This record gives sequence, structure tokens and C-alpha cells, in this order.
Amino acid sequence: MADPSTIPLAHHFEDQEQQHETTAIGMWAFLLSEVMFFGGLFTAYLVYRNRYPEAFLEASGKLDVTLGTLNTAVLIGSSLTMALAVRAAHMGSRGGVVRWLLATIIAAGIFLGVKAVEYSHKFHDGLVPGANYAFKGTASADTELFFALYFGATGMHALHMVIGVGLMAVVAWRWRPNNVVQHPDGVEVLGLYWHFVDLVWIFLFPLLYLLGRHV
Repeated sequence: MADPSTIPLAHHFEDQEQQHETTAIGMWAFLLSEVMFFGGLFTAYLVYRNRYPEAFLEASGKLDVTLGTLNTAVLIGSSLTMALAVRAAHMGSRGGVVRWLLATIIAAGIFLGVKAVEYSHKFHDGLVPGANYAFKGTASADTELFFALYFGATGMHALHMVIGVGLMAVVAWRWRPNNVVQHPDGVEVLGLYWHFVDLVWIFLFPLLYLLGRHV
């Protein structure tokens, strides 16, 4: 375990416990605001799916379940590598933190690459909402709403992943060997953020790709 005496204490905190609790509360408050944001997207999706069930079912059939499943597996794996990075931080293993964060960054890159392939397929098939939207099916008039929600929700999720990758790169740089001692709380709150991003996808995947597939 890391020696608490070697962990820097910010001047406005009385002790390490107060610093840890304040950092955790701050991240949880931020995540609560994110829950409300994505909750609005989920609610809009469920409301309109209930209103246009046939159109949403038909539009969902245009999504690639194989690529979606691959990305789900990749993100679950990235949650494991992030958890190992947090453990390494509390163990005081600077090399372990860097290695596991880099592994998480690689997993995120794979996810975003797969998502870029999916997006390119939608552009090629004319399934991007707008003037050039050209859905081929019986319920084409209402399917555009599904894809507007699809691109909105997955696009915001991808943006959060890009931000997470940037934060991981900064934290990994600070934890590199021979650098000044870093506080493990930074890695821990980053882990909370990343697990939240993964959790959002766990909800998006069945809602967009799987809901109604048995019909």
C-alpha cells in the first residue's frame, strides 16, 4: 500500500480523509448531473418508441448487432483495466497505473474505431437525419426520429469517451516513473467517471440494438 505520509495534502484540507471524501463527493455530484442528462435522452427514446413502435423496430434492424456486441465486450474489458489502474494507484505502483491506464486508452480507441465504422455505414446508407435521409422501408416517415436519437445518444457517449481518454493520458503522464508523487484519489475519481461511461453504454446497447429483436 502507498505510504500516506508520502501523499501530498492540499493546503485547504485538514487531513487525508477529508481530502479523499471531498474529492469523491465532488465526482459523485458531477456524475449525478450526467445521470440527469442521459436520463433525459433515455426518457425521450422510450416515449417516442412507445409512440412509433413499428418505425423504431424497423429502424433498429438497420443497426449492426455484431459491432455493438463487440463494443460492449471491449467496454467491459476497459472497466476491468481501469479497476486495476485504481488498485495499482492505492498500492503505490506507478508503473502499474501507467500500464493499466494505457490499456484502457487502447480499449477506448478500439471502441471509438468500431463506432466510426458504424457511423460510416450509416452515412453510406443515407441513414443520417437531414436533407439526404433516405430510409428504405415501410415506416420511413418516422424512422428518422430513431436515428436522430441514435446519433444524439451515441455521439454524446463517444464525446464522453474522448474526454475520458484525454484525462487518462494526463493522469498516466503524471504517474510516470521519476515524476513527483501523485495522490491516488485522482485515479480513483477517474475510475468512477469511466465506469459511469461504461454503464451508459450498457443501457444504450439493449435500448438501441436489442429491444424488440424477438418480435
